[in-house]
Amino acid sequence: MSGDSVSPGRLYGVGVGPGDPELMTLKAVRRIGACPVVAYFCKRGTKGHARRIADGVITPDHIELPMVYPVTVELPPDHPDYGRQIEAFFDESAERIAAHLAAGRSVAALNEGDPFFYGSFMHLFLRLSTRFPTEVVPGVTSMVASASLLPRPLMLRDDVLSVIPGTLDEAALLRAITGAQACVVMKLGSNLPKVRRAIAAAGFTDRAWYVERASMEEQRVMPLRDAPDSAPYFSQIVIPGDGKRAEGVYE
Repeated sequence: MSGDSVSPGRLYGVGVGPGDPELMTLKAVRRIGACPVVAYFCKRGTKGHARRIADGVITPDHIELPMVYPVTVELPPDHPDYGRQIEAFFDESAERIAAHLAAGRSVAALNEGDPFFYGSFMHLFLRLSTRFPTEVVPGVTSMVASASLLPRPLMLRDDVLSVIPGTLDEAALLRAITGAQACVVMKLGSNLPKVRRAIAAAGFTDRAWYVERASMEEQRVMPLRDAPDSAPYFSQIVIPGDGKRAEGVYE
């Protein structure tokens, strides 16, 4: 009947893992295959990392919805124009997805790693989850992919894990690292020099490992003391815990 309303599509935030397509979960593969629309963030002139990971799952039958960032490294994040442009971009991207959802087409929004672990999907979730049915499909994080490459466990016995964004100022980094047992410092990139200084000041350089592009073909792993002076976005520093019991006695 012409008066029948269309049931809205469902938005899926799909974690596709850190880089190796074999680290996508069965659920992620199934959700992508079942959704008629696949959305993903990317830089101008590229497919985007998440789209490349899922390449073997996406077919010509899918409607692809690339969301191209208007600005990436052209402006510093604290520049007023950066915030204005990026927020308007997220608003526009959410509305493009909303048009498909309102028409009854479910959308798989791809996210490197896990959608709720520093994931770009959060910008869509905050704008759309109160308007449309939404589900998050968790993914393997770059943190655990990096930890799997080390010669010792990231955490053991009573170690407490701290996850620290490298975007903090140097004093905050030093406080966070000094108080950590096991820790992972994310979002390196241009923040590597100050992170390195904070780790040295905390006395953790000898325990720290530099991991670049974990699980990808070009991955690199080395002690922090041997790491390069600059780091790409997909890199982090991992400091395993020492495995002491809470009372300070080894088993």
